[in-house]
Amino acid sequence: MATKVILDVDTGTDDAVALMVAALSPDLDLVGATVVNGNTNLDSCVENTLRVFEWIGLPETPVHRGMSRPLARPQPTQINPASQIHGDLLDLPPATIRAGSAHAVDWLIDTYLASDGDITLVPVGPLTNIATAIQKEPRILDRIPEIVIMGGAHDHGNSTASAEFNIWLDPEAARIVVNCGRPIRMIPLDATHRALVSGDDCRALRALGTPAGEAAARFTEKRIDGYDATQPMHRAGAAPVHDALAVCAVIDPSVVTTHFIPVDVETGGELSVGRTVCDFRFRSRKPANVHFAMDADEPKFVRMLLDILGRTA
Repeated sequence: MATKVILDVDTGTDDAVALMVAALSPDLDLVGATVVNGNTNLDSCVENTLRVFEWIGLPETPVHRGMSRPLARPQPTQINPASQIHGDLLDLPPATIRAGSAHAVDWLIDTYLASDGDITLVPVGPLTNIATAIQKEPRILDRIPEIVIMGGAHDHGNSTASAEFNIWLDPEAARIVVNCGRPIRMIPLDATHRALVSGDDCRALRALGTPAGEAAARFTEKRIDGYDATQPMHRAGAAPVHDALAVCAVIDPSVVTTHFIPVDVETGGELSVGRTVCDFRFRSRKPANVHFAMDADEPKFVRMLLDILGRTA
């Protein structure tokens, strides 16, 4: 039986690939997508999400517009580090469909309260929608079987020296979610940087001849150019597709290697705000609360992308 999932996205290039994987995988049942401010402004994130679903022939997939700024702090005024990787609007035709009328937070609450507790939540952007839903209606927690987060970093960050972008943009929201008491897997930069997609892989995606394969190739080539220019990986001509790895980890947990440890989020440090504090040696004497991924199986990840994105709706 397919696993039901909801994706919470801030749709840029890697979210787009994640959405296509979730929508086309025979092992997943995508209930819908909620959208949050992040990689670009909320309006563009919503438009990008709609473009993706229309492009792959699934325009009926529910999409709901969510929070437009962080939970407890001003929207950052510095240049968004993600903009050099994503841009504002995806290179797909403008959407002719619209998002649903319900606010994402209310839709999440209503959907989970009406569920059988069988919908995995997969947030791959800042965690503002999720934290707001938890605060507004804590009863949803009992209905969330697992939260699989793309975010965080232990070895190094990408927005600051120690903070990953999704957590850094709204650390207060991330702290609420990480400490919510539900089963959590976190797919951080430590794992996503070990599962790169290369130019050769992009050519293989394009050769699939499907709308999803073409779009994934297009977006990943843009990512490779951006990473080579601004955040070089351990080999040139390849880039992480962070959010897609998180979705693949729902389909096949063995695509990442996790450690069950205490994790919290720094919200007050002058130099470290947004850092995911990983207590691998249990020095805090707190119980483990997160399965934190420190490695990934790159060949398996690429094989999964090629298999799933070779499908059509």
